[in-house]
Amino acid sequence: MGPLPIVLRLSSSSFPPPSSSLPPAPSPNPQNPAASSMAPPAMAFQALAFSPLPLHLPATRRRARVLAVAADQTPPPPQASPSEPANSPSRLLRELAQRKKAVSPKKKHPPRRFILKPPLDDERLTQRFLNSPQLSLKSLPLLSSCLPSSPLSAADRTWMDEYLLEAKQALGYPLAPSETLGEGDDCPARHFDVLLYLAFQHLDPSSERTRTRHVRNGHSRLWFLGQFVLELAFCEFFLQRYPRESPGPMRERVFALIGKKVLPKWIKAASLHNLVFPYDDLDKMIRKDREPPTKAVFWALFGAIYLCFGMPEVYRVLFEAFGMDPEEESCQPKLRRQLEDVDYVSVEFEKRQLAWQDVAAYRPPADALFAHPRLFRACVPPGMHRFRGNIWDFDNRPKVMNILGYPLPANDKIPEITEARNIELGLGLQLCFMHPSKYKFEHPRFCFERLEYVGQKIQDLVLAERLIMKHLDAPGRWLSEKHRRLLMNKYCGRYLRDKHLHHYIIYGETVQDRFEHNRRLRNPSTTAVQQAIHGLSYCVYGKPDVRRLMFEVFDFEQVQPKAV
Repeated sequence: MGPLPIVLRLSSSSFPPPSSSLPPAPSPNPQNPAASSMAPPAMAFQALAFSPLPLHLPATRRRARVLAVAADQTPPPPQASPSEPANSPSRLLRELAQRKKAVSPKKKHPPRRFILKPPLDDERLTQRFLNSPQLSLKSLPLLSSCLPSSPLSAADRTWMDEYLLEAKQALGYPLAPSETLGEGDDCPARHFDVLLYLAFQHLDPSSERTRTRHVRNGHSRLWFLGQFVLELAFCEFFLQRYPRESPGPMRERVFALIGKKVLPKWIKAASLHNLVFPYDDLDKMIRKDREPPTKAVFWALFGAIYLCFGMPEVYRVLFEAFGMDPEEESCQPKLRRQLEDVDYVSVEFEKRQLAWQDVAAYRPPADALFAHPRLFRACVPPGMHRFRGNIWDFDNRPKVMNILGYPLPANDKIPEITEARNIELGLGLQLCFMHPSKYKFEHPRFCFERLEYVGQKIQDLVLAERLIMKHLDAPGRWLSEKHRRLLMNKYCGRYLRDKHLHHYIIYGETVQDRFEHNRRLRNPSTTAVQQAIHGLSYCVYGKPDVRRLMFEVFDFEQVQPKAV
């Protein structure tokens, strides 16, 4: 079968009329009717004249191709009701809404953090720093660096006027504005209202106010500081309350009191849950929705209290406003095989258990040997005096004290007090370098565990304060990540080994051979010794000496030039 001829018949309207060069169509002859009947009509001749030649298509492509024609898919405008005119605004608005529904998909723009912004010029940058409340307090640099980076807005003031009195009443503070407390800007309590407002502003996606930069960063910086304040407060409290207990059970007690699972219970006990979740029922929320905001508010709250009123007020709010009970059944540690403590403890801890009031209201006497004598006695037992004059005390102690810069100059009126302090400092250093494998089984407290516990918490707090004052614009999560990277265990032990202090650690005979052939077994002990040194420094000389050790002697931030 041959190809099918296709003839396209075109209408005369599809083309322009024929030009004059073509021969005219023959007119019908009335004298010759046969000839006229045989001649084709004019329209047929015209169609044949302008039709193309027959197309010969291959047999394999006989299917006719149909081209789709774009049709208008816009829905017809809704019919106007008989009661409203044709040009009414409501009809036009409905028609516009119908047309807006069929839109092209939105372009996917890059995230804002990838868009380069022009840097601020010097004048605007200067004005931004001068207007920032973070530079308002010269005498209180830590408190000043925790204030918001820009002045509070009208929305912030509205929240403070509406909810701040309720928060202060629940925590037991006077309802008067904090600006009226004390005299002059040097009183830290004058800034309590601003910090208390920031403490409750956890990141709420539905609130435009909490997403502003000065509120978001101010809140996160407070919770970053508050978590280490709480850890140090409970560390000091339990060390003095249980002088014969190892740090393991103490950490379990702390976790049972301020673990993230129980924080919603304390927030509700203090009637603060309506401020944290104003539109939700705390009891009906799932855990992943209620625990992170509660933890952030709880930590930030104690960061604000610590900055304005100090550590005694932290104890008062914990045990009075929140009603924490360390003797509660759920806060007791797991039963374990505890070694019997054959030695006696200090006289202050022998008769009774210390309550939180004793720890919060304690003031060392004017002629005390140490900055924290009671905490020192809770960590360095009196029986340590039996090690005076041994080989380590004679041979290694002067070298260790020389590397650490001890003893520090002290303004004591009585020379005997200075001599006694140096003796106790040397005994504490010997305890710091005494590995648990040496005397653990004959005396549970003759190892650096308790000093390591307090040293770990104080170096956490000191580094947190340092980072907050050093990075004024940084949010809390960035500070937390940098803090964790600087205080990793392998780095803490490396700082000690860089000073060649690991040679003076006293190991037991059972582990000495194993440690000599396996360096990795020694790494945890060097980390623990380094933390114990900071704990002893805090107990004897206070927080300034911890800063000196961390940033001048051990150089935690690694900014000092290394010896060639």
